[in-house]
Amino acid sequence: MHLSDAALAHLRRVVDEPSLAGTPYRLVGLLGRGGMGAVWEVVDERLARAVALKVVDDPRGDSLGSACLRDEARTIARLEHPGLLPVHDVGRLADGRTYYVMKLVRGRRLDAWCAEHRALDERLVGFERIVQTVAFAHARGVVHRDLKPGNVMVGEFGEWLVLDWGLALIGGEREPEGTIVGTAGYMAPEQARGEVAATDARADVYALGRILAELLADATPRPSRRLLAIAAKASATEPVERYAAADALADDLARERAGRRVQALRETPLDWLARCHRRYAAAIWLVVAYLVMRVLAILVWPG
Repeated sequence: MHLSDAALAHLRRVVDEPSLAGTPYRLVGLLGRGGMGAVWEVVDERLARAVALKVVDDPRGDSLGSACLRDEARTIARLEHPGLLPVHDVGRLADGRTYYVMKLVRGRRLDAWCAEHRALDERLVGFERIVQTVAFAHARGVVHRDLKPGNVMVGEFGEWLVLDWGLALIGGEREPEGTIVGTAGYMAPEQARGEVAATDARADVYALGRILAELLADATPRPSRRLLAIAAKASATEPVERYAAADALADDLARERAGRRVQALRETPLDWLARCHRRYAAAIWLVVAYLVMRVLAILVWPG
């Protein structure tokens, strides 16, 4: 018997739909799907509010996916930061699948958002929020290990959220050497080689540097040499050449925004002049205007 694509899609959706019997949640629809499971919009009948329910595909409660989902929920609950979706509940469905419930925020992935927002200042404001969220996690001993544009959401009301903490390392936890987790293109070299002992907050800094480089690549106006140097330092091949953690990267971004000297760039005299012009442009032009008026006054009224 031949089934149409629409029929197959319907059957797949019915099979994948979580059974919410015995929970206070009512299913609304699918929000998105990832490698280990899916996120559904549900209504919490107790409080009459829409929330998001993330559920793992594997019904075995002792599976690796279930363990990762529970760890992710604990990690987010431990951090409690505006740049993270707060967790409201965690448990197991009637069909055996592990789930947790979080705040529902509608938005777009960072790469999709960037396709319509090329202004450099707007991108940098959002990127600094991402860095601040990661810096908060680093200060509490949590390393994300899978930072990428697909794991950053820009909400429809201006929220910047770091998602998917299922691969995070907490408090110096270590896996067997040779374990490789993350996403190609954003994994630090030591992380991609499976050097678990060498993978720390600087691995997240590397991923942030790669994200920043992508944000700068097609932004308008063109980024300064200081910004390009910050991205290069963050994504340096050798860990010792990167910022030690996200807070140091955040500090250099703040210095650049304020027109101060940044750690990432050894300034030439021309760099110094350009930076001073940017920082004191208004004052410089006032002085120039005053001098021009004085010269004109002397020429017109020499006596």
